Amino acid sequence: MKKLVFFGAGSMAEALMSGIIENGLLKGSQIWVTNRNNQKKLKQLEQTYGINGSYDYNELFADADAVILAMKPKDAAGAINEFKSFLRDDILLISVLAGVSLETMEQAAEKPLAIIRAMPNTSAAVSRSATAIAGNQRVTEAQKRIAQKLFDTVGFTAFVQEEQLDAVTGLSGSGPAYIYYLVEAMEKSAVEIGLEQKLAKDLIVQTLIGAAAMMATSEKTPEELRLQVTSPGGTTEAGIAILEKHGVQEAFISCIKEAANHSRKMGEALSSELGSGKQPIKLSE
Repeated sequence: MKKLVFFGAGSMAEALMSGIIENGLLKGSQIWVTNRNNQKKLKQLEQTYGINGSYDYNELFADADAVILAMKPKDAAGAINEFKSFLRDDILLISVLAGVSLETMEQAAEKPLAIIRAMPNTSAAVSRSATAIAGNQRVTEAQKRIAQKLFDTVGFTAFVQEEQLDAVTGLSGSGPAYIYYLVEAMEKSAVEIGLEQKLAKDLIVQTLIGAAAMMATSEKTPEELRLQVTSPGGTTEAGIAILEKHGVQEAFISCIKEAANHSRKMGEALSSELGSGKQPIKLSE
């Protein structure tokens, strides 16, 4: 790949830029970025990573091999409408927009394109994302390898069917927030039982790292690992009994199902808006 273009300059775009450059996949000079109107952000990215910021579509698309859509999902249709005339048949379009289907993007572009949807999560900022990707039938094997290499720079990548992406969004896309929510509760309980906050955080973080490492390296299921820690009549059993009493496991299952369902609804709403003839949002506003 000679040139990669980002539409959108938020935290996910920056995490990808950082990972791509740090892993030597591309040089900063091979990466271009634009946003709606935040020139200060573009200057910051230029200075930090040595990339190129521009609002000139001719400059952005000239010799571009791939374009990553990293703006807000609600702005996707308007943005594609603005630059669709610059999209060549050989450009790979990659979207990290939750809920925006391959079909919706192709309809917005009004031409057949090779398109890939990716669902990373915010752990990309520390190169620990769990990313699922799906492509349409026009994506070549070479383009699949390009996409995987891009997202491998920020963590683990797996190919899935597009219909599975809503489930991925509910599970791992939103997953970090569920873990943070759990940690909030653990920190509050730690203070209530007499532990200093900094020590509590260190203990919790290392506990999570250790548990993740156990699951990553052990052939045992999570249930088997849990039972291994849960001695009859012991402290862990007493704690688990409270979680079961309050239906915590069922609540997490409902949480993930609802997030996945909401992702599907978002996609349907965006597709409907695209076909409604509403005035597109100008990217340069």
